[in-house]
Amino acid sequence: MSSRPFHTEGLLMTLYPITVTPSASPRRYPPQRVRRERERAARRRYPGDLTDAQWAVIAPLVTPVSVGRRGRPPSHPMRAIVTAILYVACTGCPWRALPREFPPPGTVYWWFARWRDDHTLMRLHDRLREQCRTAAGRHAHPSAGAIDSQSVRAADTVPRSSRGFDVAKNVNGRKRHIVVDTMGLLLAVMITGAHVNDRTIARDLLWRTRLFHPGLRLLWADGGYIGTLSTWARQALDLTVQLVHKLPGQHTFVVLPRRWVAERTFAWISKKRRCVRDYERLPVSHAAFVTWAMNHVMVTRLARHTKPAQATHT
Repeated sequence: MSSRPFHTEGLLMTLYPITVTPSASPRRYPPQRVRRERERAARRRYPGDLTDAQWAVIAPLVTPVSVGRRGRPPSHPMRAIVTAILYVACTGCPWRALPREFPPPGTVYWWFARWRDDHTLMRLHDRLREQCRTAAGRHAHPSAGAIDSQSVRAADTVPRSSRGFDVAKNVNGRKRHIVVDTMGLLLAVMITGAHVNDRTIARDLLWRTRLFHPGLRLLWADGGYIGTLSTWARQALDLTVQLVHKLPGQHTFVVLPRRWVAERTFAWISKKRRCVRDYERLPVSHAAFVTWAMNHVMVTRLARHTKPAQATHT
């Protein structure tokens, strides 16, 4: 028996044994199968993808505003940009995790920030809301609505200066305050820290809502807005704020008249994973994602009323 010592240098130790078959060769698939796989990947649908009917609704509202007369034309189609933004809103993925089928993440975020800051997103949302109300047989501009708030937890990307702790809901994050019409469509949204009281921010929210919707005359609110808000709204804005209180002895969730409209809107928004939790460094970015979530809801609803184009045979 050899007395040479056993050296372990260069020896690969693994947790599970590895079976090596020297005769194995890489498998080659027939060209037909490779072509079918590529075609299947090209037809792959992602969350937030727009159908032809949905894009027909949103295209006239985005393309003329986004493409200016000066400068180099965009390198990517607007449909791809909008679909990528909706993909982030629906899946909640980071910008850098966009699939390769979409434009570069930096380009998508540039358009997202541009539309957010130059009020293109707000104009797009208002036009879609007017079309939804008209398609439902209502006046384009609402006269009644509801106000409510919702606290959401914030990720570590949210700075401490714009977050807070909601003692009533035991939530450390931000709070989104919304005003909706009687159909549940968004009229205004504001993002604050979760510690901000509803009555404190309601005056600023109602003033902005009344400025952009002068026909608004009646709002329903829950008991959290009790106090001098109703008197101030009547005197300063000529707006009636009617409180809808809980039922006597109510300890569980009960669908209350008029208030359920705002609760349903929060459910629509929370279906988008990016809005379940606040990941945004800027509060305006979270408000933009809430607006994009409602845009997707309205585009889907409008596409049902759009008649498909008839095919022409040549």
